[in-house]
Amino acid sequence: MYRVEVTHNRDMAFSAKAGEGEFSIDAKGKGLTPLDALLAGLGSCIGVYIRKYAEGSKLQLENFKVNVSAELSKESPFSFRYISVEIDLKPGLIDERRQKALLEFVKNCPAHNTLKSNPAIEFKLIC
Repeated sequence: MYRVEVTHNRDMAFSAKAGEGEFSIDAKGKGLTPLDALLAGLGSCIGVYIRKYAEGSKLQLENFKVNVSAELSKESPFSFRYISVEIDLKPGLIDERRQKALLEFVKNCPAHNTLKSNPAIEFKLIC
């Protein structure tokens, strides 16, 4: 099971901790906002799957970038209606056949599958 603990620090600032890792979130933009963290999670998951593909295919894919962008809807319910993912590899590293295979492979990342499947979210208040 995955578990992240988010603790309020002050104003709109929080600390997110999972296992030994921790990072700050600030809704006022003095660091990652909550939505930045969501997109970063997706981009990082895709990055892991690029590495898995590269290792399985014996390809030298290093120092690539995954750029994830989205625009928040202007009307309620506020959400991302469209998310764009650009994978920036060095030109000429892989042929067109492998490019298509890589794109299909990274779509198996659990963060992508979770967003795509619209999971149920349960809220509990502990007082």
